[in-house]
Amino acid sequence: MLHRRNRDPLTDRTQYQAEIEKLVASHALHGSESLCKLLRYLGKQALEHPGVPVKEYQIATEVFGRQADFDPQLDSMVRVQAGRLRTKLAEYYSTEGGSDRIMVELPKGSYAVTFHERANGAAVHVNSSGAGTWANDRLENAASAAKRRYLVTGLSLALALAIASIGWLLWTRRDSGISSANAAADISAPAPIRTFWKGFVHGAEEPWVIFSNARFVGQPNTGMRYYDRSKDANSPILDHYTGVGEVLAVHNLDKVFAALHQSLRVKRGSLFSLDDAKNNDLIFIGSPSENLTLLDIPSTTEFVFRKVESGPQEGNVAIVNLHPAKGEAEKYVLSPSNFSLAEDYAVVAFVKGISPEHSELILAGTTTIGTQAAVEFVTRENYLSQLLKKMNVTQASELKPFEAVIQVKVARGVPVESSVVALRVLN
Repeated sequence: MLHRRNRDPLTDRTQYQAEIEKLVASHALHGSESLCKLLRYLGKQALEHPGVPVKEYQIATEVFGRQADFDPQLDSMVRVQAGRLRTKLAEYYSTEGGSDRIMVELPKGSYAVTFHERANGAAVHVNSSGAGTWANDRLENAASAAKRRYLVTGLSLALALAIASIGWLLWTRRDSGISSANAAADISAPAPIRTFWKGFVHGAEEPWVIFSNARFVGQPNTGMRYYDRSKDANSPILDHYTGVGEVLAVHNLDKVFAALHQSLRVKRGSLFSLDDAKNNDLIFIGSPSENLTLLDIPSTTEFVFRKVESGPQEGNVAIVNLHPAKGEAEKYVLSPSNFSLAEDYAVVAFVKGISPEHSELILAGTTTIGTQAAVEFVTRENYLSQLLKKMNVTQASELKPFEAVIQVKVARGVPVESSVVALRVLN
């Protein structure tokens, strides 16, 4: 192949690595860790293994942590992610990367990254082997002032390339098969947490955390109450409030996922869509009475939330036990509202999502305090150890869908102790 006269191939490679890192840091790819992993991996393969095609199975197992029995014919995850990456690359080069000289592409029907110059620049095409065909040399200005300008530009570029190379080397050191992050997680997170959360950590995308934000009417300064369709049809709805338990719950989840070297995406329930529900693993914080998205998707089938219509608990939310086992209550509900809160109840449920390859975790109390306790139950080693022991689970592959009710002791508005009072392992 033809190369530009006096051009150093090592410089070419470093520059292409710099382009990958620039893309990873771009606004277009911000917040999409899975696409950044994929881009870095494909760029690394193109430059370190020239001419070797990248297989779909290889990407699934080495980038996205799929098991050895992954079947590309049954699971289109890699193709979907590659399509999303192509879209993001096109978005980048049509906006913030509109003036970039070197472009990175992922041609359709291939997982081989290519590099090339824009047509209006110094025409260059680089295939997945990292080698290039340079069609034209840039004319060099012999004037000394121009030389000094080029020297300053060259030094600036060299500094940028050096920084990018360090980033690339850190990535490749971390990545001998994209598995060292998992090894780090093994060190920093206790075994029960790794076992319980493995499915959510190794998905192709970061899971969504959807926290409740019930519909209210009224004003904060004069008093608010839950929206009642029969009474408040013409009243403006306030749907941007949530409970203190939900806030602390998101914080606890974030700490656990940081220990597992994974990130989360967070959204309030009123902004969540069914398209999000179809294509992602989901963690719901709050009951269907406040997290209204749960009314439209698969939810619990053994322990359900229902409003108490009469009696001393009227207006409270109860957890109804649809198939009580011996020694279990038919429903779990707060003490009458004229007593201070001393206990609460919550559901912890792991169920299949709309798409069978995705899962839902429902963490919901009858009050915001119960919701906080439900999240603490699945983020603390001692509670998870008890739960896994009750289900005879010793490794992640043994974890089956389940629904549980926990009883929460409360002191001064804070959950202080929780225990399982009903449990169903589902077929």
